[in-house]
Amino acid sequence: MELKKSDKANLEKKKGLFLQIGLVTVLALLLIAFEWTTREVGTGSLGELSDVVLEEEIIPITRPEEIQPPPPPPPPQVTEVLNIVEDDVDIDDDLFIDDAEARADTRVDFSRMIFDEEEEEAEVFFIVEDMPDFQGGGQDAFRRYIAENLRYPQIAAENGIQGRVFVQFVVNTDGSVSDATVVRGVDPSLDREALRVIMSSPKWTPGRQRGEPVRVAFTFPINFVLQ
Repeated sequence: MELKKSDKANLEKKKGLFLQIGLVTVLALLLIAFEWTTREVGTGSLGELSDVVLEEEIIPITRPEEIQPPPPPPPPQVTEVLNIVEDDVDIDDDLFIDDAEARADTRVDFSRMIFDEEEEEAEVFFIVEDMPDFQGGGQDAFRRYIAENLRYPQIAAENGIQGRVFVQFVVNTDGSVSDATVVRGVDPSLDREALRVIMSSPKWTPGRQRGEPVRVAFTFPINFVLQ
């Protein structure tokens, strides 16, 4: 069965009318668009930046004040003391010169004159006819003395220092020991102990040359050995 549209519902009849209305509306809008006057909007000013003058800060240059040394004290004033002598005082201005010319019978007394007598240091020998002797045992006895009196320095023992110190000394004419010096050392602590034990030595029997006691020099080694 074929369906038929009513005249009211048939839009084909008003198609031309709607087309005309649409064209008129579009043309009206175009005319309005062309005739529309646009007003120029000026941009607002936020204010002009005025030139800011920056004052340059001037920093003064300071220099340390020179400290002037205090002025030297004024020289002491010396007042000259004048002794006023009366005119009636007699001044003896006669000069007496003794006769200093020596004659044949002139004697000079030297008994009151003092002379500085300096003892000349006796000569030191290294080899003499009779060498000095230590307590009747010679150098062997002196070695025993050193072994019995030698004290090993603690600092040298802690550091494992050992060696042989050569000391030179002089046996004087009275048997005393003097002028001990280290000829070849090992360590300052060992050297000091070697000098100490040498200088604390008892007296020797002095050496003799042609029957007279003389000073004799020795060079003696002292061994420091850790056990």
